[in-house]
Amino acid sequence: MHPGQIAETQPDKLAYIMADNGKEITYKALENTSNQGAQLFKSLGLVPGDHIAILLENHERFFQICWAAQRSGLYYTAISWRLQSAEVEYIVNNCDAKVFITSIERRDVVMPLLDKMPKVEQKYVLDGAMPGFISWESAADAMPAEPIEDEIEGSVMLYSSGTTGYPKGVKKRLSGLAFGAGSAPNLLESLYGASQDSIYLSPAPLYHAAPLGFTMGCLRHGTTVVVMEHFDAELALKYIQKYHITHSQWVPTMFVRMLKLPEDVRLAYDVSSLECAIHAAAPCPVPIKEQMIEWWGPVIYEYYAGTEGNGFVQCNSKDWLTHKGTVGRALGCEVFICNEDGEKLPTGESGTIYLAGGGKFEYHRDDKKTAESRHSQGWTTLGDLGYLDDEGYLYLTDRKHFMIISGGVNIYPQEAENALITHPDIVDVAVFGVPNPDFGEEVKAVAQPVNMADAGAELEQKLMAWCREQLSASKCPRSVDFIEELPRHPTGKLYKRLLKDKYWADYEAAQNES
Repeated sequence: MHPGQIAETQPDKLAYIMADNGKEITYKALENTSNQGAQLFKSLGLVPGDHIAILLENHERFFQICWAAQRSGLYYTAISWRLQSAEVEYIVNNCDAKVFITSIERRDVVMPLLDKMPKVEQKYVLDGAMPGFISWESAADAMPAEPIEDEIEGSVMLYSSGTTGYPKGVKKRLSGLAFGAGSAPNLLESLYGASQDSIYLSPAPLYHAAPLGFTMGCLRHGTTVVVMEHFDAELALKYIQKYHITHSQWVPTMFVRMLKLPEDVRLAYDVSSLECAIHAAAPCPVPIKEQMIEWWGPVIYEYYAGTEGNGFVQCNSKDWLTHKGTVGRALGCEVFICNEDGEKLPTGESGTIYLAGGGKFEYHRDDKKTAESRHSQGWTTLGDLGYLDDEGYLYLTDRKHFMIISGGVNIYPQEAENALITHPDIVDVAVFGVPNPDFGEEVKAVAQPVNMADAGAELEQKLMAWCREQLSASKCPRSVDFIEELPRHPTGKLYKRLLKDKYWADYEAAQNES
């Protein structure tokens, strides 16, 4: 299916609602505007397999552009609006985008890139004017609203950061099928009971894999989507009540924020319409999930998967309550736990998680990283560590070694280390995650200054500002400690675990005392 088929029979059905401003878009309007976008892409000479890049906030035109690309056989890369200019530049150029679409709100990040995107043939802006950019509204709205000839399925191509600090484009082969033919199964229907009568709330940024995947799936199958422009704990509860939300997708940080609302505020909203609340992206602390199930009832579902789409592990509330801490059991794939030599480990032993039987992928223009994700048996890994119990339930024990997960966002410390080490007052630096009661983890840096006498609050502020000039704030340390010498092996290997463990041990000791 696709939105056009919904529009044929239910033209006035709401496709999506922008919750904060109340803007409502019908399936007929989505069909017309996405057709106009597809006509524009075709007029530019784009052909199936070409790439476009989108740097937008949760904008009312976001879905229209995605569906224009989807029905044109294009790859479309949604980029985080939290990134800095250099990070956006890398992704736009690496994905070979021929068209770049942004909004006036992103001008401070985008304008420095005007002459740094040599492969981009046309640049568009929404909601205003910028030098070097054409108005998307004017260009698209001038196009006919009829489908282009020979519509063919395109695909999203999102970027997932790698341990080297360079983002990886997760590329899947185009199906070559006509638009609407052979589309992926509707997980919301088959796993979570959604239907065309369901109302789905999306509280997260649409550039993330899960929010974009779930919302596009909803729109393909006739489920109305309510989009929050920005997450706010009380507003989320308000919208659940106002729109009679039946299905939703969250990250654990959102659960924490809602649970921390004053009880009279939190319990003032009716959430009884909820049939399914899905969460993923980061491990959910057991006490938090227990409280959510007690509050919302057994409607909480969890899954483990990645942008790569190489497998799917999931569990419902009932299974989780009898296997607390699990992320579930494999669905349509197999899970193997292996040691560093690729040998399978016994039940209960932690090792690298490999998935078999899921979807195929490659990292765009990076054969090395693609090969590193493969086992000799053909299984694939996201680099995470975990173990299986004797019933086949999977438990995560680490995430991509020293990857930091803060509020559901994956942060790779190498990027901040690469930025900080260039500061003239720093000899060596290590970046890792330390406990944060709201976000799960926050970014910490431990630095070895050129002169230990300079260590202190002033240098700490300089280093954090230095990092924020080069990276998005979420990737930068929230604090910096100083040490006379970092623990390195003579070969140069940094024993980061020796640093990280101390902070976690101190935190756990403080928790036990309290």
